[in-house]
Amino acid sequence: MSQTDPVRASFDEALATLQAFMASPEALPNVQRFVEAASETLARGGKLLSCGNGGSMCDAMHFAEEWTGRFRGNRSALPAIAFSDPSQLTCIANDFGFDEVFARQVEALGKPGDLLVMMSTSGNSPNCLRAVEEAHKRGVRVVGLLGKGGGKLATLVDIPIIVPLAQTSDRIQEVHIKVLHIVIEAVERRMFPKNY
Repeated sequence: MSQTDPVRASFDEALATLQAFMASPEALPNVQRFVEAASETLARGGKLLSCGNGGSMCDAMHFAEEWTGRFRGNRSALPAIAFSDPSQLTCIANDFGFDEVFARQVEALGKPGDLLVMMSTSGNSPNCLRAVEEAHKRGVRVVGLLGKGGGKLATLVDIPIIVPLAQTSDRIQEVHIKVLHIVIEAVERRMFPKNY
């Protein structure tokens, strides 16, 4: 990173990360699979669940609110829930340990036909691993937005979307939020074409 112009260097690094993602042979096909899975889930009356730690939790909340609120134009609210309620998270962590904070919510809310969108920049977060395990028990498909090679989650989720090149969470999350917005737009174009 340039010491003379760190702002430009950061934008260049972000651009290189996005270009590496676009050049990855698995990236766009797996984003398309995410679109198909989300479309099928909503068309069949299922719901979208999302979770992650730290900044990834913020992305999970952002993802959910775009469905229940509005993205590009007015339309019916769609069922999406982020596992982000502080009282639930702290209760579960206190009673069962932090590794269970998402798995317990999958157990409570996940039904066959639902879709869990899991975000982990390392791909190795124990609470995310437990949530995937619980989702599979309940017939819930899992999309993983991942980084750093995908970690353990890469082979456990149904649809892995891995950001290559980047080694820091901020660059990985910048691509994750682009993927989330693009998936929402693609699904909305199918379900509410008059908004476009």
